Amino acid sequence: MSSSADRSQAYRDDRSHVFHSWSAQAHLDPLVITGGEGAWVWDEDGNRFLDFSSQLIYSNLGHQHPKLVAAVQEQAGVLTTIAPTAANPARSEAARLIAEVAPGDLDMVFFTNGGAEATENAVRMARLHTGRQKVLATYRSYHGATAGSITLTGEPRRWTSEPSVPGVVHFWGPYPYRSAFGTTTEAEETERALAHLADTIMAEGGHTIAAIILEPVVGTNGVLVPPPGYLAGVRDLCDQHGIVFIADEVMVGFGRCGEWFSVDRWDVTPDLICFAKGVNSGYVPLGGVVISRRIADTFADRPYPGGLTYSGHVLGCASAVASIGIFKEEGIVERVRTVGDGVLGPALQDLAQRHPSVGDVRGLGFFWAIELVRDRETREALVPFNASGADAAPVAEVVAACRKQGLLVFSHFNRIHVAPPLITSEEDLRHGVEILDDALSLADAHCA
Repeated sequence: MSSSADRSQAYRDDRSHVFHSWSAQAHLDPLVITGGEGAWVWDEDGNRFLDFSSQLIYSNLGHQHPKLVAAVQEQAGVLTTIAPTAANPARSEAARLIAEVAPGDLDMVFFTNGGAEATENAVRMARLHTGRQKVLATYRSYHGATAGSITLTGEPRRWTSEPSVPGVVHFWGPYPYRSAFGTTTEAEETERALAHLADTIMAEGGHTIAAIILEPVVGTNGVLVPPPGYLAGVRDLCDQHGIVFIADEVMVGFGRCGEWFSVDRWDVTPDLICFAKGVNSGYVPLGGVVISRRIADTFADRPYPGGLTYSGHVLGCASAVASIGIFKEEGIVERVRTVGDGVLGPALQDLAQRHPSVGDVRGLGFFWAIELVRDRETREALVPFNASGADAAPVAEVVAACRKQGLLVFSHFNRIHVAPPLITSEEDLRHGVEILDDALSLADAHCA
């Protein structure tokens, strides 16, 4: 790492004044990104990078989509902000369009600034609707970093926030590659995972549980695609006990899995859907909760005790309207299903055959994970659970090698996630996989 004195003013100001999330500040050496177009970004030195992570899995329409940029500019020329107590054409149309693509009777939208606020408010709605307090969430999950959402989160990032908001109980969801239930088939995994959830509900008292919240396709914690029948089984358990089913689609909603919402692939309708990220590719902060009519009616004559100063910010809503229009005009959802399942997935599966460090490749659409191991037979992870520092080096080496060759990837524990913008060309997809192919030789060197 060169000294700060040799770097640009932007870099020096960042290191002097910007406090970065989830980071030890003294160990950072961030790229200074100055531009982007489509699936590519570039730094202040002109180095170009293929964005295989969609930043933090949100740049679904890529960088600087001209119609999306124009929509923000046009709205800024008309009205930049108005309080959420007022109605506004951009806000109204965004809500209508989101409700139109949501499943079932989810036809009202509470807008937030991002995903964490969405999960916080979804849980609040469920508790007020049911008059109950407990919430069940999976261990392999991330739902945000605010007080309530970090409590819902099951992975280690919640540890430093404990003790935290009471009433959250964690359970194990399905993960066929590393089954907590000793299964050998997807059918067994579904059956035993649902039995475990049913037992958890029994032990906690179904009449005390307000909601079950889960990521239909688990994101940061593994790109875990649910086995057939699992989500339908969760829906049935919720119906049996009067529990609100909350789907956290912040990462996977709006085309990422080849559907408007990932639950559509399994024809399951939750009671609440949390969204953010992909609704407008992060061009302006925006998130929200899509609400079923049954839950919305709870607050027809009873005030909802929650709100945000920037709820439904008009710039964010205008970008959401434009984004949904682009999805429809360019056939993005259909393209993801075709190209993701027909090109990207097979390319990653083929890559796996050449590398002993690849234990599993899984995903759908433009959302995949490469799970790295030291031994395919024992499935020993390449780096330990929640590894850091020297223990995490083998995966960090792969990420650094990708970056050196102009590819930005997202990693978590012993996995490399592949989640490029949904507009990425087939040529660029293959180019990115070729770089991964080369970088994985570093992981292979650690294999038994």
